[in-house]
Amino acid sequence: MNSFVELPADSNQALGIGRYVVDAMRGVFVPSMLVRERTKQFHTDAVLCGVSALALGANAPTLLREEALTYPDSSGAKVFGSRARVKAEKMVVANCSAVRDWDSNGTNFGFNPSLGHTAGEFGHNDFYAVAIAACQCAGMDGRSALLGMILIDEIRGRLAEVFSLKTYKIDHVVHGAIASAAVYAGLMGATAEQIESAIGLTVAHYIPWRAIRAGQQLSDSKGASAAISAEVAVLSAKRAMTGFVGPGDIFRNPESLFRRFEPTRGDSPFRLVLAKEGDDFAVMGMHFKIGLYEHQSAGGLQGVIDLLVKYPELRQVDRISRILVTAYEPAFGIIGDPAKRDPRTRQSADHSMLYILSTFLRKAGKILDAGETDSDAVWQKLILMPADYDEQALFDETTRSLMSRMEFAHGGPEYDARYPDGIPTSVQIWLDDGSEFDSGLIMYPAGHARNRTCNLEALLLTKFERLANIGMAKPEEAVEFVGRLKELDVLSADELLDLYLLKIAGC
Repeated sequence: MNSFVELPADSNQALGIGRYVVDAMRGVFVPSMLVRERTKQFHTDAVLCGVSALALGANAPTLLREEALTYPDSSGAKVFGSRARVKAEKMVVANCSAVRDWDSNGTNFGFNPSLGHTAGEFGHNDFYAVAIAACQCAGMDGRSALLGMILIDEIRGRLAEVFSLKTYKIDHVVHGAIASAAVYAGLMGATAEQIESAIGLTVAHYIPWRAIRAGQQLSDSKGASAAISAEVAVLSAKRAMTGFVGPGDIFRNPESLFRRFEPTRGDSPFRLVLAKEGDDFAVMGMHFKIGLYEHQSAGGLQGVIDLLVKYPELRQVDRISRILVTAYEPAFGIIGDPAKRDPRTRQSADHSMLYILSTFLRKAGKILDAGETDSDAVWQKLILMPADYDEQALFDETTRSLMSRMEFAHGGPEYDARYPDGIPTSVQIWLDDGSEFDSGLIMYPAGHARNRTCNLEALLLTKFERLANIGMAKPEEAVEFVGRLKELDVLSADELLDLYLLKIAGC
């Protein structure tokens, strides 16, 4: 059975979110075992992305972690790999930056046709550090932390279904910031009215534009956007709990971003529906990435895998004369941007369809066995890892040659209409003898919430093992650490305080 809280457009939805979170803290909500297990998977995925990014010295996570350690707080929270307790907002900015830097953790597409909510905003599972930080500061256990994570994904996921920030060039992390302010405050014992103020402060004072995701070569700001927004969300929650009163009823405020971009006669531009129990929480519609790549390229990657499995001759990549990838907007405009034809940083390369698919093909030519015909096994062999975006890989001659033979086309209304239900993409490859191979339309690639063909557990296990072995100073500790993450909801408060205590390689 599923039950929901509905916040109508003519209601104070910020206060409604506050009441929703307060009720959840009182034990009113009962997410199903399926929801709890899926959230733990996404959390494990995020943490291993973060630990491996720190191990390899990723710039923004390293700098923000070092910054956090200069803000000691005896009742604070702990960054990855440290015994020191620091200010909650500094732990949050450091850990959120780390989990996001590879751009490899979970994704949502803001698509819920059963409710008629299909705004299609992006979002990612970047914000779990907010729940951990609150519970470490408040002396709460793993069960409370997991509930906080579920609530963060629920609030930001449902907002993504009803309001498209990217349409107005606002960065998608705003939805996560709203959820972070609400849940951090709720875990710390705030009232519904204080949560309303925390949300109002976040929306009124801290709105990031998508300028951070534009330009010839992307910067640290792209990967750290969620982290910085989560940091200010925690600060907003702290202020609200001291009595600072922020703008009320922010979703109906005529001068806030929501009604400025979508004018109404006084209501919010949307109704909001939030789950209370059962299986139908937003996290169940979110997608895993099977490796390091921009989520919109997943259809293209699946198309390449399907072709490699069906036509082994395509593994002779030196014979490929032409590649045509056809996809939908916004994929065509984001990862097909002409600026991405010559990526020179990892942040640009992982947003380049040409680079991602060409790297996949290059690896196939080198390591695939002629008799390998299992799609999951091919994913596991070709899985893109940090090394596929290092300096040597970025300028690999074979990869660059394949990129020069690749074209990226917009599929028009036929493709656009199928997004965000799926990731509509097709791949066609021609060999030097003129033979043509077509993947057909790919909608639900491996990792997609509606994919029913891949062995998701096996694919995630491969990803987790690879990232853990990168991140751990002692690879034999990887199994123990992953096991600890999987047991999050049974950890005591003391055990939760040391959840991220590990020796990170290189740190």
